[in-house]
Amino acid sequence: MPAPDRSELRITDPRALRALAHPARQRVITELFSGEVLTATEAGRLCGLTPSAMSYHLRALQKWGIVERGESGDGRERPWRATADGISITPEAHRGAGAATSRLSIHTWFSDLEGDLERLADAVGDGEEHGMTSRGRVWLTDAEEREMRERIIDVVREYRGRTRRDHPEGARPWNVYALVLPAEEPGPGT
Repeated sequence: MPAPDRSELRITDPRALRALAHPARQRVITELFSGEVLTATEAGRLCGLTPSAMSYHLRALQKWGIVERGESGDGRERPWRATADGISITPEAHRGAGAATSRLSIHTWFSDLEGDLERLADAVGDGEEHGMTSRGRVWLTDAEEREMRERIIDVVREYRGRTRRDHPEGARPWNVYALVLPAEEPGPGT
């Protein structure tokens, strides 16, 4: 059964987008928005940073309402968690941040994609029958494009809430990339 949907955090402020641009912050956001709850020490270990450096990054994200502190179960270090089940960045935030920051944010966000594609190619080469890539072009009205995005998000939402500590037996982690990108307009007569 899917976890209850808390919400989709919508980043509208360009300053919040700038706060997301650091690679370590994006790495920890990926984990936290996948349902993980991590201490600064655990998050730092994932990102190759000291706990104090990771605490700095987590506090910067907290300032924009992206992450929040949880309660400590044993009185020691308090864990951090996402403030919502999903995160999206609006076009207004990208425009307000400027083209360079917007590009940096997008490229940093998808920096793991190449490694994931390499792992898929290796797995398929080793005979595995899992994973996929798909690319195609569809012609959509603006309303249809919004509907398609929502339907894709709904499918992913069904599986949210599973973590490294809480998942069905036999489950393993998969990175899901859903991209709906504007295509280059074909020239006349094509």
